[in-house]
Amino acid sequence: METAKKSFITSDMMKSSMIESLKKFNPVYMIKNPVMFVVEIGFLFVLLLTIFPSLSGSGGGEHDRLYNAIVTMILFVTILFANFAESIAEGRGKAQVQTLKKTKTVTQARVLLANGSEIMKQAHELKKGDIVLVQAGEVIPNDGDVIEGIATVDESAITGESAPVVKERGGDFSSVTGGTTVTSDWLMIEITSLPGESFLDKMITLIEGASRKKTPNEIALNTLLVSLTIIFLLVVVTLYPMTNYLNVQISIATLIALTVCLIPTTIGGLLSAIGIAGMDRVTQFNVIAMSGRAVEACGDVDTLILDKTGTITYGNRMASEFLPVRGVDRSELMRAAWLSSLTDDTPEGKSILSLACDLGVDAKEEENLIKSSEHIPFTAQTRMSGLDMTDGTIIRKGAYDTIKQESLAAGHNIPANLEQLVHQVSSVGGTPLVVAVNNKILGIIYLKDVVKTGLKERFEQLRAMGIKTIMCTGDNSLTAAAIAKEAGVDSFIAESKPEDKIKVIKDEQALGKVVAMTGDGTNDAPALAQANVGLAMNSGTNAAKEAANMVDLDSNPTKIIEVVEIGKQLLMTRGALTTFSIANDVAKYFAIIPAMLMVAVPEMKTLNIMSLNSPTSAIISALIFNAVIIPLLIPIAIKGVKYKPMSASKLLHKNLLIYGLGGIIAPFIGIKAIDLLVGPLLHIMGF
Repeated sequence: METAKKSFITSDMMKSSMIESLKKFNPVYMIKNPVMFVVEIGFLFVLLLTIFPSLSGSGGGEHDRLYNAIVTMILFVTILFANFAESIAEGRGKAQVQTLKKTKTVTQARVLLANGSEIMKQAHELKKGDIVLVQAGEVIPNDGDVIEGIATVDESAITGESAPVVKERGGDFSSVTGGTTVTSDWLMIEITSLPGESFLDKMITLIEGASRKKTPNEIALNTLLVSLTIIFLLVVVTLYPMTNYLNVQISIATLIALTVCLIPTTIGGLLSAIGIAGMDRVTQFNVIAMSGRAVEACGDVDTLILDKTGTITYGNRMASEFLPVRGVDRSELMRAAWLSSLTDDTPEGKSILSLACDLGVDAKEEENLIKSSEHIPFTAQTRMSGLDMTDGTIIRKGAYDTIKQESLAAGHNIPANLEQLVHQVSSVGGTPLVVAVNNKILGIIYLKDVVKTGLKERFEQLRAMGIKTIMCTGDNSLTAAAIAKEAGVDSFIAESKPEDKIKVIKDEQALGKVVAMTGDGTNDAPALAQANVGLAMNSGTNAAKEAANMVDLDSNPTKIIEVVEIGKQLLMTRGALTTFSIANDVAKYFAIIPAMLMVAVPEMKTLNIMSLNSPTSAIISALIFNAVIIPLLIPIAIKGVKYKPMSASKLLHKNLLIYGLGGIIAPFIGIKAIDLLVGPLLHIMGF
């Protein structure tokens, strides 16, 4: 599947993100991010000291004013970079929002009244239950269900796919979305949503982030960050009387700078951006997540439930082999099968024609035979189809029981190995179609429900993540077992009914598992609602979309696999950058404190392994590093840490090695490099 290609940042996005970053300085907004709120309070205090240096109680000379001004500027840039990270994450969804808003044109709706007359209304005047008629070339005014008619609908404004979709009454393709266009024929639609509450409106709101709520993991991590912030605040507060005792004078600006360096500002500044970017990555796959909780839940999925037809298999049974009964030549069977399918427009019929021609059947007479024969269509009652030729020859293909009964009624003997051939095909998940000429059975056509290519490898990846796959199918146990083995799923439920899906979801959840499933029909709605992650197809019913917490605009059931990987990547990115941030703070603690105290406590010089120029240089260098590291990590926060399927223990070791060890080493290198540049400048300035 092609995903939407987005450049990381455009000039327009940069400009709008900068403006938004400045707007986010509002304390009312900043208080939602406690860590960065502490930084903003520190910034305001030092700004006040810069304007009124006498408030510091240290004489208030120009020297202090200049130092305070430098600290103020760095703190301002730190907050700006943190706000910029969030603004960039939000900005990447705005292009799609603009595209969606363009579809919300003022639409006239042709409303049908009970007495048979019709009136014109504006789309925003429609109510639930209104019946509207939409003809070719007209825009569907609001979400609804088709109650009459069949037509093609252009959904490209929402899905990006140019091919129109067939919509008709009943089944799983009766749901239509407001803002899409009927391209042929007509549809009579019952409106199912109020103005402002359509699927399109929900998509715009969700992508803009207006309704994004913090997820449980995000709240837990915020609690941890607040706890660490309080701990380091206490450390700095207790440091002040200790340094006074040692006759080391530390200014208020320095204490604030030290606090900012030690609290987890890196992850505090990036945490919101990571969550928004996770939803954006899902959106790039044309999946709309109804909440950040849904995306996050994908990362915790333990069990994945998939329908067989259309998800694991293509859904169209394809002719795979011709198996003649004993005493019949294979070429005779192939020609009879070919004749029986000449007027069969189903995918199965076309595949029989294609296979027969590939194996040598001469198709030169095809046009004449079609004109001079009568097509007998398949019906649920007869369970067979075929051709009645003008010379009196009757050719049929159909279910084993039906053809067998017809053959016996005509006085023919049933071939000795027919039942064996039928069992042979059924046991490997195939469908046997028996072929007869004038009620004499010639053999069977082996129809195979083809498993989608590459799925076995994908399921192996899921297994490596620790995710169990369960296939649900209405097929019998033999067929289900064969398909399950070929696809590589862990288990299957044969002859499953809607209540069976709910039962398996509840059973897995009772074991503490997080369950995901896909569905598109009204009968899937209860299971989609029960699952922790329910991915509904956009082509499906409104009931399914309302029950699910994700909607796939492309209606590709296998996309749940990509969505799970994105969820895993989101959690991994958050964990990796949290590890890096905390490791950073530990490293900065051991880098700054010795440099600050070595004047009063010479023994501390041993711990000053970076040989920083001076206490002031150490603080300024650490503060600059603290600010600069945030924009350097924005690409990782937005794009996500590269994810490879592996066990949780291996993932933990990898994170500790790369982001834990890297987080400790990076500040030593970064602060030292900045100190080499800043130290001489500060010396010239008299610090």
